[in-house]
Amino acid sequence: MSSATFDKSPEQQAAEDKEKGLRTHDIPTPEALTEFMKKGWVESPLTGITPSLAITFCKVRRENLSKKFAGVRLVFPSGSLKVRSNDSDYRFRAHSAYSWLTGIIASDAVPDSVLVMEPNGSGHDALLFIHPRSPRNTDEFYRNSKHGEFWIGRRMTLEETQKMYDIKVVQIESIAEFLGDKTETLVVREQDANIDKLILANTREEEFLNVLSMSRMVKDQYEIDEMQKAIDATARGFSDMVRVFPAATATPRGERVIEGAFFGRARLEGNDIGYDSIVAAGSHACVLHWIKNDGDVKPGQMILIDAGVEVESHYTADITRTLPVTGKFTAAQKQIYMIVYRAQQAGIAAVKPGNRFKDFHAACMEEIAKGAAELGVLPMSPEESLKPENGLHRRWMFHGSGHHLGIDVHDCAQARKDQYADAILEPGMILTVEPGFYIQPDDELFPPEFRGVGVRIEDDVVVTETGCRVMSSGLPRHPDEIEAWMAKLLN
Repeated sequence: MSSATFDKSPEQQAAEDKEKGLRTHDIPTPEALTEFMKKGWVESPLTGITPSLAITFCKVRRENLSKKFAGVRLVFPSGSLKVRSNDSDYRFRAHSAYSWLTGIIASDAVPDSVLVMEPNGSGHDALLFIHPRSPRNTDEFYRNSKHGEFWIGRRMTLEETQKMYDIKVVQIESIAEFLGDKTETLVVREQDANIDKLILANTREEEFLNVLSMSRMVKDQYEIDEMQKAIDATARGFSDMVRVFPAATATPRGERVIEGAFFGRARLEGNDIGYDSIVAAGSHACVLHWIKNDGDVKPGQMILIDAGVEVESHYTADITRTLPVTGKFTAAQKQIYMIVYRAQQAGIAAVKPGNRFKDFHAACMEEIAKGAAELGVLPMSPEESLKPENGLHRRWMFHGSGHHLGIDVHDCAQARKDQYADAILEPGMILTVEPGFYIQPDDELFPPEFRGVGVRIEDDVVVTETGCRVMSSGLPRHPDEIEAWMAKLLN
């Protein structure tokens, strides 16, 4: 044994063990068991590998990006595992840029992988560095809790990954040497600490992130198809939730009964929920990001549900419905609901090529202002309130009316304001349209039957050549349609 072994501090040894996926409470492995574990394994390659449908689209995405960064190495880490508690990690989700450029789905994604676009003089070569399947001639497959097959399941080999995604695949252990030269390099930072250490900061990194965001604004056909899968699965999840309304009303913290029903659908048909579901009964609907979901669900209330399934390709839906718990709206509830319904109808009509992104928000807000005036709570005309220096109607809706949607629920977030809110809409963009009207439980401008009523209606739309298509039209929106739909599910 070398003297270097004795020079290691306990901290250094712990760090090495952690890198190898070893833990302080693991049971020691005797030499006899180590030798026994090397023997008696048959070959078990994956069979029937079908190349991913994303391959052609990902090549086009990489080619378009290559033209904007000629001669520059581009590095996209998949990201690392994030600790939940001690040696327990959160479920892994690869970084969106990595997923978008490789097409690797959730069940094939491996933590600490790295996509490198290496300049070749005329463009870039794509190289995928991964931690492949553990061979049976090492102890990794049964001792390594981070990568071992006995612990986390089978990963693909280098050859299998290359066949599935048509990218040259390389062992991750060579990444440090590969990145060790002086080629100008841009990296998506704060996803992999080890990769960050290998690459010097570059003043173009902000530009790089901006270009990545802008490149995803107009969706290709693969993305639109995946989004439709996510939206259709989400619609089925909403039906699942309505079916458990009776159980939710009979159970303390019934919001979580409903939340659980949707999570089951997301895991069954997709990878996960696209974001923490909002299940907000009664006045909780007036809390825009209510994710505690620990409230009771009572007959006579409405419940606002904002939820989306993320499919295996990482594309997510984002849909909101506000539903009467017992299947029938009260007169006051329906009055507020129809204000929001008219606002959404106006917003959807304003989503068309040539209009600006912010135009559909303006269309929604006109109807919100009119609705507030009709209710007698706006102390000026709708026209006066809509002036920038006033905006009194925003007391009941102070959020935006939508956002870009795709592989991230708030997609293209690194775009500048002039590239986002002020940008012209183009065919292929996918957006949400989601106006709301929220009357706080202590809002004395309203009589008691209106207080604590919050309504939001959100649908996912794709811009077409002539307007837009509501991708989530399978879920009813009009209150009469909602009541008929709920009656079928609850009976």
